[in-house]
Amino acid sequence: MEKNPREKILELAKQKDISKMTYREICRGLDIKNPQTVIYHIEQLKKKGLLYFDSDQRPRVAKPKAFISDKFFNIPVIGAGANCGPAVELAQDVIESYLKISQKSLNRSKPDGLMVVRAIGNSLNLADVDGDNIENGDYMIVDTQKQPENGKYVLSIINGAANFKKFYKDENKQEIRLVSESTENIPPIVLHADELESLGYLVNGVVIKVIKNT
Repeated sequence: MEKNPREKILELAKQKDISKMTYREICRGLDIKNPQTVIYHIEQLKKKGLLYFDSDQRPRVAKPKAFISDKFFNIPVIGAGANCGPAVELAQDVIESYLKISQKSLNRSKPDGLMVVRAIGNSLNLADVDGDNIENGDYMIVDTQKQPENGKYVLSIINGAANFKKFYKDENKQEIRLVSESTENIPPIVLHADELESLGYLVNGVVIKVIKNT
């Protein structure tokens, strides 16, 4: 399958300093006819953070994981989002953009293990993550290196579908409950320990911060 113009531009930027190339030179190198096509796609790549300019003003291709650039964390926004209700939204391990946030805002020196997923739905609109609830379209910063604890909000996968829920593990009943906190009446998801593997269940990480989309 032939690569689209954005993929071609990213591949070229990995190999050459495209800031020193004219748009017509980029067109010739990528077999693209119209320089306006190149200009448009470069701007779109920059908006999404997939192509960025570091302090030396050289275009760089974003890494496939969280990284530091000019004292900012650049955290990948993954896939189409995760449902806050039933686990019905397919989890797609695709980087669609990068969220830029200062290190002090997260009170940590390294972005290792961080990713961002957008919330779908309002079934955690009564949640409390450091004073913020979780509403449709909000950005969840998830630490994939944290282990789930009772009462924490987690991003979990069930049969390939992603969801945000409040996590509880009942050792006596050998059950995991994934609970909504909402103005809507939404029942929990209950999983028995013996069925976790067959249900494709895993915890991708713990929500450490909510970035409101307002």
